[in-house]
Amino acid sequence: MNHVIRAIRTDEWPAVKRLRLEALRDPLAPLAFLETYEDALAKPDFYWQERTSTAAAGAFQRQQFIAERPDGAWDGSVTVLVEEAGSEDFLGHVVESEQGHLVGVFVRPEQRGTGVAAALFEAAVDWCRKRGLDRVRLFVHEDNARAEAFYRKAGFVATGVTGPVPGGSGHREREMVLRWPSDPA
Repeated sequence: MNHVIRAIRTDEWPAVKRLRLEALRDPLAPLAFLETYEDALAKPDFYWQERTSTAAAGAFQRQQFIAERPDGAWDGSVTVLVEEAGSEDFLGHVVESEQGHLVGVFVRPEQRGTGVAAALFEAAVDWCRKRGLDRVRLFVHEDNARAEAFYRKAGFVATGVTGPVPGGSGHREREMVLRWPSDPA
């Protein structure tokens, strides 16, 4: 792998938009994302500017990491959302402790299996640890076996918590978490 893994910058909103639209055109997008290509394409530029600025380097409640090639092209991305203890998650459950939630995982097809996803996850998890979060979680579609296998290899374990995929498809998403020992006081 010959990529730099880094947080996005506020002025990079056009590249954030391009990569997201590319991700939503991927044949696996219906298993990986809750948003459609058509919905994302219809969003105005100010949406992408705000989305980028709230997840750029230095942001506190979310951070988006990208895998950048030497020529400047982006080959993948993952975003961490910080969920506060006591808040309600998208399933209606109360979040028990401050945690990271990984979303928007995408690696270009030609880069899958090359270490790009592992490097993105390492950066995201490291950011969560440094931020002092208690754990990291994600949700995976029940039919996305390849993604689930990667998450297991990255150290995530299924919790048994499931929830319906929004939109009434009848499919479910499984929660997976990565925990680490608390630092000694």
